[in-house]
Amino acid sequence: MFAADITRVQKQPGSGGREARQGRRMSISQAVEAAGNGSGSEFRRGVASCAPVLFGTIPYALVLGAQATQKGLSTVELSAMTGLNFAGGSEFAAIQLWTSPPHVVLIVAITFLVNSRHLLMGAALAPFLRHLPRRKVFPALFFMCDESWALGLADAKQRAAAGITPAFSPRYYMGAALAMYLAWVSFTTLGALLSPMLGDVGTYGFDMAFPAVFLVLMRGMWTGMAAARPWLVSLIVAALVYLFVPGAWYVAAGAVSGLVAAWLMAGDA
Repeated sequence: MFAADITRVQKQPGSGGREARQGRRMSISQAVEAAGNGSGSEFRRGVASCAPVLFGTIPYALVLGAQATQKGLSTVELSAMTGLNFAGGSEFAAIQLWTSPPHVVLIVAITFLVNSRHLLMGAALAPFLRHLPRRKVFPALFFMCDESWALGLADAKQRAAAGITPAFSPRYYMGAALAMYLAWVSFTTLGALLSPMLGDVGTYGFDMAFPAVFLVLMRGMWTGMAAARPWLVSLIVAALVYLFVPGAWYVAAGAVSGLVAAWLMAGDA
């Protein structure tokens, strides 16, 4: 709704900068007002915004559940992992590394490296969370995943540009985050239960849903090649390590190289 209103205002011919900003502010304000602007409507708006991405996560949630069962994890253990960790990328990496007995130190290290992107994600949200008490901030950060973070940050920036204060809507964010959390835990558990019937889930092509969702998120956050250079560095390093180094070290190499590249190129983006 917000994007459509902004587009209509920006396309009005003959609008000056001031009039365009006023029109955009009124447009978004009217959109919020039309949605009810109450706690319930903001929560529902978050759920509705998350729905398209949520449906895309279902296939690879089923894949993770099936793979975890095939590696020897019980349904209870899988539900505990997805509910307490809630980070699909590191969970896929952990399952790929899972052996009996598991290499705990390696799995913990890889999980930390893959999830270290949350440090940058949290830092990006921090300016919008300063007005909130810690009892609200900590749960919000616990339920943060790539999808809810992208939606919440984009919505906060859009509201800030429209002059709406506070820019960050906790109920909108939690609507998206809780929808993702419940769907992820539920469908990974369902994948574990259906594993005997699914067999080799790779034959269904479900594993393509994981990169597809991230491509959609990346497209929505695209600001140009300069900001995308750390992604390219991470991709190249991970691919080279995958080709020439045995084991799952390509996961760690991609994560570390991406973080280092982002830090080194931060002033150029």
